[in-house]
Amino acid sequence: MRGNKFFVVLGAVALTFCAACSTAAPQTQAPPPQIPRITPPTTPSRVPLMVDRALPDDCELVVPVEVMNATLGTELPGEPRIIIGIKEPGIGRTGKVDCYYGIPEKKGLPDAKIVIGLSTYTDDLTARTRVAESVEAERGEGAKITEVDVGKQKGTLIEGKDEQMLIGSLGKSTFVVRNRNNFIPKEKLVAVLPVLAQQSMTPPV
Repeated sequence: MRGNKFFVVLGAVALTFCAACSTAAPQTQAPPPQIPRITPPTTPSRVPLMVDRALPDDCELVVPVEVMNATLGTELPGEPRIIIGIKEPGIGRTGKVDCYYGIPEKKGLPDAKIVIGLSTYTDDLTARTRVAESVEAERGEGAKITEVDVGKQKGTLIEGKDEQMLIGSLGKSTFVVRNRNNFIPKEKLVAVLPVLAQQSMTPPV
């Protein structure tokens, strides 16, 4: 009989009483609505973040070779070489490093395929001024000037005859990525140089 499982048999009288009422469907209460639980991720996602960074002393801390090759889609020859510059108080520069990538065996710095330079200055205004002066100097030489996105920042793509470069500043720091001897085809400059520039201003996590 329907509903008998909800009662306890206590005796003949109880059985008679329950037999009469067992034909009615038991009243059940609707379950409370389920509230979805949102579980936060256990580890935060890592997004490349450009910062006004301290100057690194190793090219692997500027753009790692693995990242360089993956961005270019080809493996560069040789090992990167770093040149640490000197301070120049006359122009407000407090430090400078240049990393040369893709130097063939038995060749020198002028034969590098990509050169990335980072510099620091006494203040934000000095850094911006140095970038603006460099851009105007290249414009005067007939280079094509284009503003491009570098992460959430802006940079300036300068296309000269034998060299193209992406230059910009962030805080007291400046960055420049040089494409030597037209190594990267011009149609790929906007896809490649900003990625390398962003990486150069992103300290390793």
